[in-house]
Amino acid sequence: MINFRSLLLGELQRLQKYHIITASIVVAFFWIGALHLLETGDITFFFTLVVLFDIVSMSIVLIGVTIFFEKQEGVLKSLFVAPISRAEFISAKTAGNLISNLITILLVYIYALIFTEISLNTAGLLGAIILIGIFHSLVGFLIIYRCQSFTELLIGMMKYFLVMMLPVMLEYLGVFTGEIISNLVYLIPTKASAVVIEGVTGTAGSGELLFSVLYLIVGSLVLAYFVFTGFKNFAARESGA
Repeated sequence: MINFRSLLLGELQRLQKYHIITASIVVAFFWIGALHLLETGDITFFFTLVVLFDIVSMSIVLIGVTIFFEKQEGVLKSLFVAPISRAEFISAKTAGNLISNLITILLVYIYALIFTEISLNTAGLLGAIILIGIFHSLVGFLIIYRCQSFTELLIGMMKYFLVMMLPVMLEYLGVFTGEIISNLVYLIPTKASAVVIEGVTGTAGSGELLFSVLYLIVGSLVLAYFVFTGFKNFAARESGA
């Protein structure tokens, strides 16, 4: 626990050093500007879209960016020989990522509460951010494990979006109308993420919401297994062993 606290504090310092927290604030004001231009009363639906897109994309990118910067500065080599466990390292990285996500969403939510109309469950929103953020932070680990450059990281993220996000968007737009295809979309993690976000507004069915929550929990456990087992090879490669 002491190691985790120290790692988390160090992680927050690095997020500030690499201007990632600053970037989170800038992204929040970008979303605020986009919502402001809507000129509509209740922005609940559009807010949930912002939350979904931001958490999925930024969770993956921020994990990759922080580790990439640490690789450049040689920070990882010292961490890998320090008396810390891989669980502590990965947990601290994920927690720092969640804090960055929360900063962005909190700023947008405060704007929505003050200047617009919005109706959702605040506690549910926090739970959704944690569930989706953890899952996609772990996805970020698996992507960065296979990347040697920042360009490869961006390509990996784009591949994930094309495979995991595009079908869900097409289904929402009504391009996919068949029952079989609509059911298959539920196997995609971004669909589960979207349903969990919908649950915050009370528009998701109880059955599909329960399935989606369990999907993200079980999926996170499965991803965590591969992240933990893949960490050894990643550490050996980055340390030059």
